[in-house]
Amino acid sequence: MRKERIGFAVCGSFCTHARVLEALKQVTEIYENVIPIASESAAFTDTRFGTSEDLLGKMEELTGREVLFDIPSVEPIGPKKLLDALVIAPATGNTIAKLAAGITDSAVTMAAKAHLRNGRPVVIAMASNDGLSAGASRIGELLVRKNYYFVPFGQDNAIQKPCSLVADFSKIPETLDAALRGEQLQPILLT
Repeated sequence: MRKERIGFAVCGSFCTHARVLEALKQVTEIYENVIPIASESAAFTDTRFGTSEDLLGKMEELTGREVLFDIPSVEPIGPKKLLDALVIAPATGNTIAKLAAGITDSAVTMAAKAHLRNGRPVVIAMASNDGLSAGASRIGELLVRKNYYFVPFGQDNAIQKPCSLVADFSKIPETLDAALRGEQLQPILLT
């Protein structure tokens, strides 16, 4: 097992949670110290895809740790240098826009801000219905910023949702490994 300390933050793209939990399982099989984080939306919203209680329970079962889901619980990530890398999966268009604008009003955006102060990698596994429309400029801003690394992504349903972009969540461990070496996994755009 690898010793790096990994934060794994889950946001509200609820239809992707099953795939994200599988990726979290893969990460916990590689890294012995994984800290689960959930956005307030993911932590407290029940949807047709499942209950928030079930999501948090699965995250805690996989990591063996309590899920952090509020600003005070994640703020120490920075000053205490608690993480070597932070994964945000799914990173919604809302979260990506907030990161690009420097807005820290949620557990996930605060975790990223706190972590970035130490110059360490943030891995973005996006799921955004407007990635090729309103969200495109925000994605572009993060693509050129230091310490942001993207899990390879592409259109998930070009005919019915032509602006939607989704990461290949199975590539999270590979992208994380590359990010810890300061490299962007390529190719970044999937066909």
